[in-house]
Amino acid sequence: MTSTEIDTPRGPAGIRIIEPAGSPVSLLFLGHGAGGGVDAPDLIAVRDVASAAGVRVVLVTQPYRVAGRRAPAPAGQLDEAWTAVIEHYRVPTLPLIFGGRSSGARVACRTASTLGAAGVLALAFPLHPPGKPDKSRAGELPVDVPTLVLNGDRDPFGVPTPTASVEVAVRPGATHDLRKDVTGTATLALTWLRQHGWAS
Repeated sequence: MTSTEIDTPRGPAGIRIIEPAGSPVSLLFLGHGAGGGVDAPDLIAVRDVASAAGVRVVLVTQPYRVAGRRAPAPAGQLDEAWTAVIEHYRVPTLPLIFGGRSSGARVACRTASTLGAAGVLALAFPLHPPGKPDKSRAGELPVDVPTLVLNGDRDPFGVPTPTASVEVAVRPGATHDLRKDVTGTATLALTWLRQHGWAS
């Protein structure tokens, strides 16, 4: 694993890159939740199974977290910093997979089409604020990019409805942190990556 920072229009972003044993077959970017970091259990589990299956994994810490703040930056600023990271690390010959948990999943979904992602892996996509199902964020989910959403059936932020491009896997007994059976969650993510030829 190599760790570094790169400049974005919103300040330095933290980067950790995990290389597979051989030549990478795809490039997976993972972002964190609003108040958390890239060491969340579900992100670690996905990172490990993906890198073991030939995927180069880039963990992205948003500039506001690098600066020590817990309150997230506005959506436009998150997307701007994420875009700078993608442009810096993209490899023309490798499929780009965008991913993340919660807020990071929203960033991945919002930017996937514009930045040419081949797929999106959304962990704990927060469909709406707790107790406010009328404030749906379903419009952020991609309509033209293959997407896997992994949400717990006890998530107070809700669970998205599947669409033609969005596959939803509901994790029994899991809440928003997806801590229950992280191994099973990561296995579902890996199976999906392999189905699309993005993992070996």
